[in-house]
Amino acid sequence: MYVLNGDEMAKRETTQDKLLNAAEALFAEQGFEQTSLRQITTAADVNLASVNYHFGSKKALIQAVMARYLEVFMPALQTKLQQLGQQESFNTRDVFDCFREPLSGLSQVQKHGPTLFLSLLGFAYAEIQGHLRRYTMEHFGEVMALLLETLHQANPQLSPVDMFWRLHFVLGATVFAQVSGPALREIAAADFGEAVAAEQVIDRLIPFLAGGVDAA
Repeated sequence: MYVLNGDEMAKRETTQDKLLNAAEALFAEQGFEQTSLRQITTAADVNLASVNYHFGSKKALIQAVMARYLEVFMPALQTKLQQLGQQESFNTRDVFDCFREPLSGLSQVQKHGPTLFLSLLGFAYAEIQGHLRRYTMEHFGEVMALLLETLHQANPQLSPVDMFWRLHFVLGATVFAQVSGPALREIAAADFGEAVAAEQVIDRLIPFLAGGVDAA
């Protein structure tokens, strides 16, 4: 059996990283559906066959891009939710505040990791990337179940179907805030003289989201 030497392994890793970085940048800007494999390989300066060689398919490449963030974000969110669950009482705002540090921690993945992740998440939701939902539930289903359980504890008056709709409205508002973020920040600066960094939009968003879920 042929064994890769050190130089060959480094080259393979470098090609894989090039593909991931190029795909991430294009996906976050254009979305998954509008980004072609040829665009990705051109940006990465590698041949088209390298996608199938390293990932097997475009869907697998999308999952690998998201995995770089989810593998950092989900365990951190799980820890925060578990800590919150040990308190005698908490509300919806407390639950959504659990997202702050895990999102901020994504800067260790990329410099603008929180913004990139929310952009990717927005396109995943808007374009109905069902395979990503299946991937997330397969690998992080325990965290998602904990999130739902914690939200139900904070809102025992809501039925499961009410929670379903409100969480999707929450996700929709989050997607809008992220996709429209640059324009919103420009308007805020022009009309109110307020300079808001992309990462600070979440500070404006969380109280609104919590209020929507809590609404009578």
